[in-house]
Amino acid sequence: MAITRPLRRLRMLTAASVLAGLLLAPALASAWGPQGHRLVAALAWDELDPRARARVEQLLAGESDPTLPGIANWADDLRGNDPDIGRRSARWHYVNIAGQGCRYDAASACAGGDCVVEAIRAQAAVLGDPARPLEERRQALKFVVHFVGDVHQPMHAGYGHDKGGNDVQLRMPDGRGGNLHRLWDSGLLNTAELDDAAYLARLRALPLAVPAGTGPADWAEASCEVVVRPGVYVASGAAVDDDYVQAWLPVAEAQLRRGGSQLAGLLNRVLGG
Repeated sequence: MAITRPLRRLRMLTAASVLAGLLLAPALASAWGPQGHRLVAALAWDELDPRARARVEQLLAGESDPTLPGIANWADDLRGNDPDIGRRSARWHYVNIAGQGCRYDAASACAGGDCVVEAIRAQAAVLGDPARPLEERRQALKFVVHFVGDVHQPMHAGYGHDKGGNDVQLRMPDGRGGNLHRLWDSGLLNTAELDDAAYLARLRALPLAVPAGTGPADWAEASCEVVVRPGVYVASGAAVDDDYVQAWLPVAEAQLRRGGSQLAGLLNRVLGG
């Protein structure tokens, strides 16, 4: 299931090398990943303590792009690259709790542990277990980086009846057809017309968001609270106007900023201790 290739010597990563990797990455793409996920991962790298950084470097040795942004979209790419694990992990990207008052209850919202909250917990446990094989821990790191990004995208903690906004059709800010989920994945971010390096600088300039608790259930509940705010949902078939973008793009960017900090905190706890 994990990607296997001979380990080779890895140069020490620095914040500058991560930024260089971002400069070479595609500019604007199609989701909270790829661009959004790369940004969350790069922000997390900024806040890693030295021990956690060293362990990330060890785990990613041999990867074609051995940086956190470089592996941030691995979990989304599984459907094409490894359909078996892609299918088995499909439910790990989201949890539907908006219909439950934005309160997470594992028994009702996450049967069998198949949701983003429990996936983060399970993969973090694998990542932090030094007795587990290197390849399992490397794969767990890839899942954790991606899923912490996912849980901060509000629609990934939204309603089940409309599949997290996927069934709400609308006209995107660029004039193309889309849906509410895609709007929050990429449509809002794309209005900024920034490549990864410029967007990273913009997000770094934001104040650190007040943490929403310390665990994935807290993060999911906080994301859900965005979903249920008045004005987030628009009538099906409506066109997203500039007023909507001005109101909600800062919220999406704050979620990215918070996601980076929460990911760093999790990696510091799991790998830095």
